[in-house]
Amino acid sequence: MKLPPAPQKEHLRELALAVVAADRFPMLATVDGDQPRVRPVSPVRTEGFTVYVASMRSSNKTAELERSPKVELCYLSKDHDQVRITGIAESIEDRGLRQEVWDANPLLRAYLKSVENPEFMLYRIRPTRVRYMREWALEYFDVDLES
Repeated sequence: MKLPPAPQKEHLRELALAVVAADRFPMLATVDGDQPRVRPVSPVRTEGFTVYVASMRSSNKTAELERSPKVELCYLSKDHDQVRITGIAESIEDRGLRQEVWDANPLLRAYLKSVENPEFMLYRIRPTRVRYMREWALEYFDVDLES
């Protein structure tokens, strides 16, 4: 099997953002003591490589993020290109931002009924590293975080 050509550096960001935009359910990895935990998530907002994820206060995900905010998201395109976003999850308490996310997400409203519901947790995952890999290329390329 012939490996695909390496992407040109000037196109990496564009290629990676396309994978992020196309994958509605990336996998989120957290840490639970000495055990990694991975689950699909449905981001409620994305700004470049900064990703917002909602959760329930009572969930295992929330407990894991409180103990260790270090996470990684893995996005996969239909062509099997990958983007891995390594980052730090921070709880969002800003009322305006919480309201914006709430207003834009009918699923949140259906489940939680009120933006004031104490179960509603909102996390911003700030990227510290972004890597892109073409299908079966076996090599990741670092993507510039700044546009």
